[in-house]
Amino acid sequence: MLKAEWAPYTLKFREVAITSREKMKIKSTYFVRIFDPDSTDRFGIGECALFRGLSDEDSNNYEKNIDLYCKAFSEDNNIAPSPLSSIRFGFETALADLQNGAVHIPFPSPWTQGFGGILINGLVWMGTVEQMYSRALEKIEDGFRCIKFKIGGCDFNDELTLLRKIRERYPASRLEIRLDANGAFTPEDAMKKLIELSEFDIHSIEQPLKPRQWNEMARLCSHSPIPIALDEELIGITSSELKHEMLLTIRPAFIILKPSLCGGFSGAEEWIDLAMENNIGWWITSALESAVGLNAIASWTARLETDLPQGLGTGQLYTNDIYSPVYRESQNIFFNSNDVWAFPPFDWR
Repeated sequence: MLKAEWAPYTLKFREVAITSREKMKIKSTYFVRIFDPDSTDRFGIGECALFRGLSDEDSNNYEKNIDLYCKAFSEDNNIAPSPLSSIRFGFETALADLQNGAVHIPFPSPWTQGFGGILINGLVWMGTVEQMYSRALEKIEDGFRCIKFKIGGCDFNDELTLLRKIRERYPASRLEIRLDANGAFTPEDAMKKLIELSEFDIHSIEQPLKPRQWNEMARLCSHSPIPIALDEELIGITSSELKHEMLLTIRPAFIILKPSLCGGFSGAEEWIDLAMENNIGWWITSALESAVGLNAIASWTARLETDLPQGLGTGQLYTNDIYSPVYRESQNIFFNSNDVWAFPPFDWR
């Protein structure tokens, strides 16, 4: 009989991470370990990547929910999916990891077998115009040809100045620019801002309005000069019927899938199927997971048929991330099958 246990872990940002919603110095996460008590080598590790302040499952009962789910699994090994997205994500990863041995490749794919990398975008967090401009140049000089800027938390004219400076040096033929507003615009000012931003040949903008304003977002999508991608809008929508209704109502150009926030891998796959049925584009993004969650998302993503740059970071955000075989070269991430994981001494419970 397999057993399950969990451990809390606090990730520490190298620099304060700023979005239009908040400033973050640390991020709490949780690991789950499914193991065979009769074998020291047979185990799988997943990450229950709760995103406090964003996930709809953020509550004071979260640790109790993980504990109850681990105890229930340990009693009967029932793998019925958790209704909580991040716990489902953690258990799906741990179970897949367990099935594929001690190398911790939960979803074997050509990527994990050394046949190529996954194309990703570079992410520029909010700051002053000078800071963001400098960070963008570092990314470009490092090989990125697709950069995503977090906007909406600074003076809008300053953000226009930043984009103007970037485009003066790098036209759209050399650099793809994505924007992420994290719901910072309002229905009253969004179109005006989108028109001004469109001057800079923007590939797409994520979540210009806060979620659950379907009619306002639908009007924006139908008239926006910049293709709109939905991100936070997907969080908390679990039924197939409601997913389909939302997509048909808003009709976005893209959806952005964070498996730890939108129903685990099984939930993300359902979103992809619905998007493709309705001619909606998509790509995968990590949600500040540790290297454990990132590894799972990347190896799963590599099995999907997509050639768009993905939003997968590589652990450079944290001073105490888990050491893993995942690494980046230029604008691609790879898995070094000759490298090994280095897990800290978790406080398993």
